[in-house]
Amino acid sequence: MKMLINEIAKLADVSVRTLHYYDEIGLLKPSAVDEQNGYRFYDENSLERLQAILFYRELDFPLKDISKLLSSPNYDRSKALTEQKHLLTLKKERMERLIFALDSLMKGENTMDFKAFDNSEFEAAREKYAAEAKEKWGNTDAYKEHSAKTSAYSGEKWAEVNSGMEAIMKEFAECKLSGAAPEDAAAQYLVKKWQDFITKNHYTCTKEILAGLGEMYSADERFTANIDKYGEGTAQFMTDAIRAYCR
Repeated sequence: MKMLINEIAKLADVSVRTLHYYDEIGLLKPSAVDEQNGYRFYDENSLERLQAILFYRELDFPLKDISKLLSSPNYDRSKALTEQKHLLTLKKERMERLIFALDSLMKGENTMDFKAFDNSEFEAAREKYAAEAKEKWGNTDAYKEHSAKTSAYSGEKWAEVNSGMEAIMKEFAECKLSGAAPEDAAAQYLVKKWQDFITKNHYTCTKEILAGLGEMYSADERFTANIDKYGEGTAQFMTDAIRAYCR
């Protein structure tokens, strides 16, 4: 799936100027850029990242912090969604208190209760979550290396990196389809190729990091769906091959 920037803007109810700005600061890069006319294209991964950005913006997170969280190699989408829901629930409860206070005033009740305006619980929870998330996801050596290495990447460079990633995943799918076992030489060669690709384009991919990534490919539905589009069972095959490689 590929969508033009104006289509994405309309779908997400954001301005094209906002998306251009997100591109400029590296928060949301297009999945591809047409070299001839400069058109920006966005895919499903772009939409998913934009959705995460908008959730964080709804919770008043600064763009700089959002970029650090989403770009961290250790970012855990499932846990992030859980925390976002908790914060939005606190925000909703405050709005309900304010509406109740307005209803009381509209009924002529003379109340001077200002507790409805209290937003301290939400602010405290947001600050706690931001601090914990930064400590866990945004303060690792891998993240710092990733930020330094990719900060100057152009749209064309990102397209090249994404293309290379897809090519290796297709090789994993073809390897599985050939009947090779995860521990076979062909699969192990691809694991090493994948590790080297991450190191070259993102951050130093140690065996420890690689092992964690491998588990995530089959445990996280988002990753599984993305990888399995090259062939059903490819994500699990990668997980098993990486396990064998890291043992």
